[in-house]
Amino acid sequence: MERIFFIIGSVLAGLAVATGAFGAHGLQKMVTPERLDTWEKAVRYQIYHALALLLLAWALTHWPDQARLLTIGGWLFLAGVVLFSGSLYLLVLSEIKLLGAITPLGGVAFVAGWLCLTTAAWRG
Repeated sequence: MERIFFIIGSVLAGLAVATGAFGAHGLQKMVTPERLDTWEKAVRYQIYHALALLLLAWALTHWPDQARLLTIGGWLFLAGVVLFSGSLYLLVLSEIKLLGAITPLGGVAFVAGWLCLTTAAWRG
């Protein structure tokens, strides 16, 4: 699983750079400053949790006895990126306000992922 999470984290980090560049250069003239702020928040949380997946991949190699908990944490980080950042990206591009209701679910997934990582480190 460590290889899978490392790959996912690397891909998400690269996509965060690309979406950040798109926001800075492509969206500036298309959306309001408030929507651009929302875009930047989505990018920021995506990169944080891409790095978290890299850290989690490292943790899997150091605490293999905590693999189940770490694996759950990794999938929660991925779900958080999809739900949190993904809903914000779509909200900015579509202006469908209902998408904002999905964002907190991603935040909950992020917190749960960090709790899994913390617990694994404590036990490991």
